[in-house]
Amino acid sequence: MSQFEMDSDGDDKLQFAAEPTGNVCVPGLVPWKLLLVDDEKVVHSVTRLALEGFELAGRGLEFISAYSAAEARQALAQHDDIALILLDVVMETDHAGLDLVHYIRRELNNKFVRIVLRTGQPGQAPELEVITQYDINDYKEKTELTRQKLFSTVYTSLCSYRDLIALECNRLGLLKVIEASAHIFERRNMAAFAEGVLQQLTALLYLNKDAMLVQPCGVLARPSSDKLNILAATGCYSDFTGAVDVSQFEREVADRIAATIEQRSSNYGDNYWVSYYVTESGMEQLLYVSAKDVFSVPDIAMIELFVKNVAIAHETIALLESNAHDQHQ
Repeated sequence: MSQFEMDSDGDDKLQFAAEPTGNVCVPGLVPWKLLLVDDEKVVHSVTRLALEGFELAGRGLEFISAYSAAEARQALAQHDDIALILLDVVMETDHAGLDLVHYIRRELNNKFVRIVLRTGQPGQAPELEVITQYDINDYKEKTELTRQKLFSTVYTSLCSYRDLIALECNRLGLLKVIEASAHIFERRNMAAFAEGVLQQLTALLYLNKDAMLVQPCGVLARPSSDKLNILAATGCYSDFTGAVDVSQFEREVADRIAATIEQRSSNYGDNYWVSYYVTESGMEQLLYVSAKDVFSVPDIAMIELFVKNVAIAHETIALLESNAHDQHQ
């Protein structure tokens, strides 16, 4: 059991004794970034040891250490995706930690990073005053932070951060969809529309950022070649645009797409989904998306609805373009 304690002189004294647990994070997933801000090196060492083997949603922790508020500012400038800050109050000055909170929330306008204050001298920053006057997410005295409580604090904080980021991505995606939808028929902006919905879908389902919406070449008929027309793509597929040969994808991805086109039906595995849809006029639509976890039934229903709506919209645009072309002739 680890324990943050105060010695008789009132200085921080940390003790920790426990067997480290194994690392159970999933290889390939980006770890959560945790910024440790404290002027005592032993605090950094004990915190890292206490959180040995931590994981959330298959992602471990990446520790970033700062031994002053000034160093913390440098770290924040270098990393714009820090999820959690464990922050000491008294460092260069008696209120260095609180000044840093003000800098993060007001000057950087970062509302997403979770900030947990840890103090060994609660008299310097009374909890009630700090909670009411500063935008922090938790306040802990070092004397009360056992290993279990620290683990719980980090876990709940990261869950909150994950949800906030997902909501923000969903909001940005929705704004993009609304903007594109307003001009979709006027500007034929199907790519922007599909890209926005992709962003919204991946955020809503807590998916990885790797997804692409494709249409087999041939538009209104079954494809006679191995070409795909990429309507929108995110993540590792972002570089694929326009007509793309299936062989350009990884063999595993290419095989899944080819099988879906050949069978003319959706298929999925533990961490991927290939959705297939055909409109009434015969236009085929595919969505390939990867996930961190096994798809649930609601997830599948949302993906199918997404593919259907975008396919219908694309069919409508194709019809309008065809009519416009006939009128010019």
